[in-house]
Amino acid sequence: MSQQVKRVVLAYSGGLDTSVILRWLIETYDCEVVTFTADLGQGEELDSVRGKAEAAGVRPEHIYIEDLREKFVADYVFPMFRANAVYEGQYLLGTAIARPLIARRQIEIAHETGADAVAHGATGKGNDQVRFELGYYGLDPDIKVIAPWREWELTSRSKLIEFAEAHDIPIAKDKRGEAPFSTDANLLHTSSEGKVLEDPWEETPDYVYSRTDHPEDAPDEPEYIEIDFERGDATAIGGEAMSPATLLAALNDHGRRHGIGRLDLVENRFVGMKSRGMYETPGGTILLAAHRGIEQITLDRGAMHLKDELMPRYAELIYNGFWYSPERAMLQAAIDLSQAHVTGTVRLKLYKGSVNVVGRKADVEFNLYSQDVVTFEEDAGRYNQRDAEGFIRLQALRLKLLRSKRRL
Repeated sequence: MSQQVKRVVLAYSGGLDTSVILRWLIETYDCEVVTFTADLGQGEELDSVRGKAEAAGVRPEHIYIEDLREKFVADYVFPMFRANAVYEGQYLLGTAIARPLIARRQIEIAHETGADAVAHGATGKGNDQVRFELGYYGLDPDIKVIAPWREWELTSRSKLIEFAEAHDIPIAKDKRGEAPFSTDANLLHTSSEGKVLEDPWEETPDYVYSRTDHPEDAPDEPEYIEIDFERGDATAIGGEAMSPATLLAALNDHGRRHGIGRLDLVENRFVGMKSRGMYETPGGTILLAAHRGIEQITLDRGAMHLKDELMPRYAELIYNGFWYSPERAMLQAAIDLSQAHVTGTVRLKLYKGSVNVVGRKADVEFNLYSQDVVTFEEDAGRYNQRDAEGFIRLQALRLKLLRSKRRL
């Protein structure tokens, strides 16, 4: 193996797993390692990552730490929310949508540094290995991919710690025992899996939640906020224009205070097993409700219903790692076209774990809602109720013919 790889770009967090992987790559492949750490708004202190990589022998010019929060929200989260994408009816895809951005930047860095391989720290049981590697191959079909969890003999937490101690790799004190659960976080969500969450009958312990206040402890008075949209993307809160990442962070703060966005889910992984996870998506939950609210008055019925038919397929593509597939691009083009007139303002009520649309408005060129037509009062002849009789007769024709021939 030592002759097959000269330089590899590792998706590096500085935690125990990727720190061990960094040393393992050097020893196993006798290669240079380039580390890439993406700041996607996970809220972790990244200053120490550089020092850890340097201590492991990575050259300073081969340590990439980049703030990608704005790109993450503008180019990945927002396009997904234009589709109202939800996997299996509930999951807002917070982890899945981050992987294609990380994969893209890894491939770009590989090209910039002349690396011939990329590596990740995803295990052989999860979805992330698929998402990373489909992303890599979708961008560079000739790249070599190294997945240590499918290759090495370090098959337990204790073995990882033994390896780390033998190589003087710093270990956080809370990693010396069995971790109660594992987490992944970015600006959109935090996910927790494993250990105390593996029994689907047991309620999620309160200490697992890190992103939201308990709904029962949320303020006793509701909060009302207004979100402005332009062409399907949120642009302002309370009339204050914000960048995509700043806006999502602000919605996260609103959602945290009111305990919004908690989800306990048993999902179907792409690799074939069911898994139980706990997700917190405070800002995303508010954003989804708001986007559907503005679509209610600005999107035509046919376009809206077609979008709802396409959405599960779109969500599944993201969940399974096919962001860079032609079918996802095709669906995105249709979705984005539907958003050309999705512009207006939504008012929402936030209260003890819930978010509800309580008002929506749009300028006349975008608003398809006509109070003059829908009113129960006089409508100045814009709708002739007698026309409904012929409409119903035509719709009933096939049902009447069917019943007359097949008397069941």
